[in-house]
Amino acid sequence: MQDLGIQNLWLFILAGWALNITPGPDIFYIVTHSLKSGARAGLVASAGVLSGNSVHVLVATLGLSALIIASAFAFTVIKWVGAAYLVYIGWQMLRAKTNPHTTATLSDQQINTVATQQFDAKKIFKQGFLTNVLNPKVALFFLAFLPQFINPDSAHTSLAFLALGLFFTLNSIPIVVGYVLLAAWISQRATALQHGMVWLERIAGAMFIGFGVKLALSEK
Repeated sequence: MQDLGIQNLWLFILAGWALNITPGPDIFYIVTHSLKSGARAGLVASAGVLSGNSVHVLVATLGLSALIIASAFAFTVIKWVGAAYLVYIGWQMLRAKTNPHTTATLSDQQINTVATQQFDAKKIFKQGFLTNVLNPKVALFFLAFLPQFINPDSAHTSLAFLALGLFFTLNSIPIVVGYVLLAAWISQRATALQHGMVWLERIAGAMFIGFGVKLALSEK
């Protein structure tokens, strides 16, 4: 790492954990699916989000993110696309119908089985990926945060940026998996939560719409 000009790696790791613990749209998306459909669904959602993170890292390394941030028009377009997508996901959640299998006629064991088996992995992954990729604030974050841990005199600035970005993504895995396992553990032991899952999804939908509105109103 030092050969690339990366400095204060231990501080980078601690800062990364602190930032990932703070809930945002990505974490809320992961926790929602973990509560609703169990750990497997949460891990699929996590994979989608982290894949989107990796795209931001690669794009930022190539310098495209810097161009987007510098261009008011490009930033505005991406901001509105991302905001619209968050609102769309929220609206889909608000319109969710009660699963006929999760009624009071099922036993607790049957409820837990249905909750942990029935989910669309491809859809969850894609939504998690797009939720992250279409958020220009993620690109802005990497451009503002990562250079603080790179020696400005380094001859390998781009490689250092790429290495730190990918390391940040890997470093976030323990935190993300922790959220998944905790949420899944709670859902498996709260029968009332399983019965009220449709309301949980509607609350999540309202929050995603709020995230979208907040992003749309954000300034460059």
